[in-house]
Amino acid sequence: MGSSKYNINWTLVALLLALVIIAGIVVLGLKCRGGQAVEVTLTPGREISGTIYVGGAVNNPGYYPIFTGETLEDVITAAGGFTNGASVYDVELSIGGAVEEETPQKIDINRAEVWLLEALPGIGKTTAQAIVDYRNQHGLFRDIYELLNVPGIGESTFNNIKDLITVNG
Repeated sequence: MGSSKYNINWTLVALLLALVIIAGIVVLGLKCRGGQAVEVTLTPGREISGTIYVGGAVNNPGYYPIFTGETLEDVITAAGGFTNGASVYDVELSIGGAVEEETPQKIDINRAEVWLLEALPGIGKTTAQAIVDYRNQHGLFRDIYELLNVPGIGESTFNNIKDLITVNG
């Protein structure tokens, strides 16, 4: 007698379990039916709200785009951060117009490496190295016209690059 009661209990448990599984499948089927729209939300891109000139005691002075929600720290980071020992009080900021109205960022001949100087029109690897060598031997350039003392740079080459260079160091 005990074994038939045992079989009936297990049969009832199995039947109950089967009903729960079937009910779960029905509920899931109703929830996953087509016809309900799925909403996809994309994170909006960064909007440019203007430009700013960052100069003074930063590693890469020049014009930078200002994105909506950016902070002063973000702008200074974009400009390469502070030079050694500088603070926010040593930075020059000038808010500009649209990105299309920017002037090109100038290359600081007191800080530029050979590869960057080669980007200037008429300056090849040899002349770029000559600029760095001159700077290492004579110290920082006091003004851009001192570049005329570098072997390989004449009036014509200088006139082609004078609007693209600066001495901020």
